[in-house]
Amino acid sequence: MANPMIATSENVTSTDPGNNFKDDFLVINNVKKSFPTVDGEYVVLNGVNLTIKQGEFICIIGHSGCGKSTLLNMVSGFSKPTSGTVKLKGKTIERPGPDRMVVFQGYALLPWLTVYENVYLAVNAVYPDKSKGEKDKIVKDHLAMVGLTEAMEKTPTQVSGGMRQRVAIARALSIRPEVLVLDEPFGALDAITKEELQEELLKIWNHSRSTVLMITHDIDEALFLADKLVMMTNGPSAAIGEVLEIPFKRPRDRARIMEMPEYYKIRNYALDFLYNRYAHDDDAK
Repeated sequence: MANPMIATSENVTSTDPGNNFKDDFLVINNVKKSFPTVDGEYVVLNGVNLTIKQGEFICIIGHSGCGKSTLLNMVSGFSKPTSGTVKLKGKTIERPGPDRMVVFQGYALLPWLTVYENVYLAVNAVYPDKSKGEKDKIVKDHLAMVGLTEAMEKTPTQVSGGMRQRVAIARALSIRPEVLVLDEPFGALDAITKEELQEELLKIWNHSRSTVLMITHDIDEALFLADKLVMMTNGPSAAIGEVLEIPFKRPRDRARIMEMPEYYKIRNYALDFLYNRYAHDDDAK
């Protein structure tokens, strides 16, 4: 099947101190990640190259075990490459930091704190010198942004799964990260709640314009949200197979783009990549 829209993922590392890094904002350069085992080296990722522009929304898709989360852990600073580099604005990522915030599928909220307190905890840690009033405003503004003003005094156990994920997103965005890392944030939600939060996420992203890296197993979700779809080959020794440009103009209307022939052309190409060209053994049976 002919590729409808391939974007090459070039390896670009700027050494020009005057470069503002807009086009090579986040650079993954020839990354390999392996782990020692009793049977020798187990290579999860090998030869991964990707250049991301500032403000882009990137979705990463691939079969389980292809190293998607491992790749995002290196961007987040939770782990380091065995070889190669991951650089943000020309600086090698060595550890986690408030310039990169992660939203997990499992929410990662503290159940004994209220919705307000979960967000305030992050704001207080990153902005210790701000006044209590300034921090209070940041928290309330971001809870309002995700539609949780009325729920801010409730605990996570008193709100729905979709609302918990809104709290996690508000907490991540409240400290103004340059990179927002989303590891299947809507994977555990029902279809209706998932679509609602996808719409909400796009509105928030249009407002904040953080650079977003998001893992998903849902091609339709990726085509609705992303500027580019990064498709991983199978593990072990997984790499980036192709990068598809998503051509739909923003702001996006889900119903309208799903009526476009181009939508199904790209969708079918991605499905062919996953289930024919890089099928798991189970998929091929």
